[in-house]
Parts: sequence; C-alpha cells; structure tokens
Amino acid sequence: MLGCEGGGPRVRSWVTLISGLLECLGFAGAIFGWATLVFVLKSEGYFSSLCVNATINGTAVEDCSRQDEQFSLIFTIASFMINFLTLPNGFLFDHFGTTVARLLGISVYTAGMLLIAFSTPASSILLFPALSFIAVGGILFLVTNMQVGNLFGAHRSTIITLYNGAFDSSSAVFLVIKLLFEDGVPLRVSFLFLASCSVIHLFRTFVLMPRTHIPYPLPENYSYGVNCGVTRDVAKTENNIQTSESEKEMPFKFKFQLKLKLKIFKETSVPDQNTVTTERSFKSCLLSWFFLWHLLWLSVMQLRHYLFIGTLNPMLNHLSGGDPGLVSRYTNAFAFTQLCGILCAPWNGLIMDRHKRKQREPGQSEREADLKAAILSLSLTALQCVLFSVCAATPILPLQYLTFILQVLNRSFLYGGNAAFISVAFPSEHFGKLFGTVMALSAVISLLQYPCFALIKGPLAGDPLYVNVGLTVLSLLAFINPLYVFLHCRRQAAQRSST
Repeated sequence: MLGCEGGGPRVRSWVTLISGLLECLGFAGAIFGWATLVFVLKSEGYFSSLCVNATINGTAVEDCSRQDEQFSLIFTIASFMINFLTLPNGFLFDHFGTTVARLLGISVYTAGMLLIAFSTPASSILLFPALSFIAVGGILFLVTNMQVGNLFGAHRSTIITLYNGAFDSSSAVFLVIKLLFEDGVPLRVSFLFLASCSVIHLFRTFVLMPRTHIPYPLPENYSYGVNCGVTRDVAKTENNIQTSESEKEMPFKFKFQLKLKLKIFKETSVPDQNTVTTERSFKSCLLSWFFLWHLLWLSVMQLRHYLFIGTLNPMLNHLSGGDPGLVSRYTNAFAFTQLCGILCAPWNGLIMDRHKRKQREPGQSEREADLKAAILSLSLTALQCVLFSVCAATPILPLQYLTFILQVLNRSFLYGGNAAFISVAFPSEHFGKLFGTVMALSAVISLLQYPCFALIKGPLAGDPLYVNVGLTVLSLLAFINPLYVFLHCRRQAAQRSST
C-alpha cells in the first residue's frame, strides 16, 4: 500500500494529485454544464406544462419563456448555493478537517444525483434541490483537494489553478450525458452511475487524504492518509521522539538552566508574537483593502459568467431563430470547449509561480514577491472578461464560437486566480474561511442574474443586447484590484529603498 516502506511519500503525493484531478474533472463542477443538460431536460418534457400557444404577427407559435425562466431560476439558486455555502463549508473544513468536510460533500452530491435519477417531468420540482446538492458537494470536493498544492512547494499556485481548471472542465460531464441520451441511454441510468461513483470518493477520503489538513510550508517527515493499515496525519514524528528521549537523558541542572533560558526567551518574544497574530487575524484580513477589491474583482466577472451560462439556451434560440439543430450544435460546441479548462488554468499558475525561479530583490519578502507576480494574472483575467463580454454582446451566431473559447479561458483564470491570490495574500490558516467568505459575498451579487434574465424576457422581448452592454461596462471595475496591488507593491519597494 502507498506510504509503506518501498512506496515513498513522493509517490503518494503524485497519486493524491492525479486522483484528485480526476475527481474534480469527472464530478466537482458538473453544475456549469447546466446549459447542456437543459437541452436534454427539455427533450424529456420537464416543465413543458409551462409552454403555451401564442400568436405573433398572425402566426401560431409555442411560447416557452416561462419554462426557460424555471431552468434559469434553478441555475441561479444552485450557483448562489455553491458560493454562499462555501463560507460555512470553509469554517467546517478549517475546524473539523478534511475527512468530515469530504463526507458531507459526498453525501449531498450523491443525494443530488439520485434526485435527478428518480425525477420525472411530473416531479420537475426536484431539480431545484438536486442541482443545489450537486453544486455544494462539488465545491467541497474542490476545497478539500486544493490543499494538495501544499505538497509541491514551489509549484503550489500552479497546482491550485490546475485543480480549478479541472473543476471547470468537469462541466463537460453533462455533455457526455447528452450524447449518451441521444444514443438511447436513459437519463436515469447515467445519473445512477454517477451516484455509484461515491465509492471512489470514499476510498480517496480514507486512504489518500489527510484527516485534518496539509500544512504549508510542509513540515519535515510529514505523512498523511493510511500507512500500512494505520491512519496517520503526522509531522516531524522522528524529531519529536528524539527530542523527548534526549530530554530524559539530560542532567537535572542542565535541564533547569535550559528551561530558564527558554522561559526568558518566550517572555521577551510574547509582544512580537501577539503583534503578528493581531496583524494576521481573520478579522483584519476580512477588513483589508486587499479583500475588498478582490471581492469586487471576483463578483463582477462571476456575475457575467453566471448570466451567460444561465441564459445560453434561450440566447442560442434567439440567435438561431429557434432552429433546434443549430441550438444542439452550438450547445455541443460550448460543452466541448469546457474540456479545455484544465489546459488553460495552469498557465495562470505558471504566471504566478514564475518569480520563484528568480532571486528576490534585497529585503523583499516571499509574500511581496508573490503579490507582485499576481498583478499580471489579475490584469489578464480582467482583460479576458472584457473581451469575452464584448463577443457575447455581439448578436452574431458564428461569433459565439470565439465567445465560448474566451469564456472557458477566462473562467479558468478567474477561479484558479481567485484561490491562488487568497493563498498568497493572506495567512494559510485562514484560507478556508476567507475563500468561503469571498465566495459567499460574491454569491449575493450573483443573484442579480435572475432580475437580468427577467428584464431580458420581459421589457427587452428576449433581446439581451442592452444587458450585455451594461455588464461589459461593469466588468471594467475588475481592473481596480490589480491596480491596487501594483500600488501596494510600489509602496513596499519605496519603503525598502528608503531604509
């Protein structure tokens, strides 16, 4: 078994990394393939009772706008839950550790899959809790897997963004379900299979993951998971044993002098430690300008992405003139591009880790170097969002191929960069809470997607042009965050040069 003599911690680290990537790729972010699943659910007749016959310019047509509203509302609630519940999930992860958080995630994820498996058009209402359960379970898979980056030191940001890329690419799971459905595989069979895969998640939880957390920086002789049948989560075991044994062998007088010196050292060091603790408390991180501007950076771009995904099916219907063949083709194209998320995300991590191969400036801390490297990542992500939004706002159907490419590229940079920035800008002991808080607060902003959808379907008569233009202008606010980080780094550099 891995971790026993002959296996080696390095092998275990790589197995944990690869199995975690497969878990995120195959399950965690399935919710973001919602536009693909909607096509299947409409074919099955979910919420079809809401479609009514209408007459437009003397022509009888079927108006399914209320059906589209229900599907949009399901995604709005689920996307809100995936972010808002990240806050309590972060506290759960920080206080109770990996095993408890993953068991909760596996439970709700499996429940969501089973609800869809046993739902019918007559019980379409089950889609509301089902998608929310899948969303919450999926984000717990991601949060508990991102700590694996701590095992790889200098490549930490790259690993974190790689996991987020796998999370994005897993939206293609619903594309596989759509293709199987078109080949005659019932929807129930596909979701029952996904629910049965919980056995794999349980195996990773108890064998390949730590009970608590993977610390950073990584202690010497750190081990985790199951070693030769014994569950372990230990750091510096050998050093601790050697220290206790050497203390037993010390003469009494020498031990007394050593303890006296240690006591004097601790007393003189207490003020400094308290100062560091105060400066790095969760509250001070939460109230910092870093957190505020990063929240704005995430919220405006996330709102743009959520509205695009939630309204993709009606938008394609609008641009294609209701041609189901074109809608299916573009829906497949969108889902296929989502697979590229895992290829796009590591580039963001490489941008943030590029400075670690260079020598730091005199007097520059590792945190300052990390922040300086993050400026380019934050700026590129904001620029990608503006370009994606401009393409999405242009009512030309073939241009949407480019929109899909920019969307998956930007979303990979967005979520990978979000997690990586929090890990470098704030203390690691607050990562779960801060990651949860920023996702929860951005979730409140994401609720605006439903009023936007109602505005498109109502006063704008199905034309999203004006809403898209407004969101494009709003996305320009994302540039404030990299600008603030740049000014902060310049101030730090000026202080170093003056001292």
